[in-house]
Amino acid sequence: MKALSIQQPWAWAIIYAGKDIENRTWNTHFRGTFAVHASGTLMRDAELPRRSLRPRPEDVVTSAIIGFVDLVDVVKGHRSKWFQGPVGFVLADPRPLCSPLPCKGKLGFWEMPSDILRRCHL
Repeated sequence: MKALSIQQPWAWAIIYAGKDIENRTWNTHFRGTFAVHASGTLMRDAELPRRSLRPRPEDVVTSAIIGFVDLVDVVKGHRSKWFQGPVGFVLADPRPLCSPLPCKGKLGFWEMPSDILRRCHL
């Protein structure tokens, strides 16, 4: 199972606040389900779009798998309030885990360790 490390609060927003685009500078041919890994980086000055659900501080975990989402397309433009480009991974069907699973992340898409994957109860 692939995973993608995403800085907070963006990882939280994908799983809980309807963030339907993950902005990147690079393209991918991957399509399908991947694990959302909340990276160790917390962007304290992040500006979520107006009228977006905001996380409580205790809900913003880092260095953990927090859920799964489907990557359904890659675009260079989108009407979503979350799109900032230059490349947008179009996301659908976010599924949170009951509790975060601590895990070290990596750059790009990476393979989840089998022991962590077993604990996800897919």
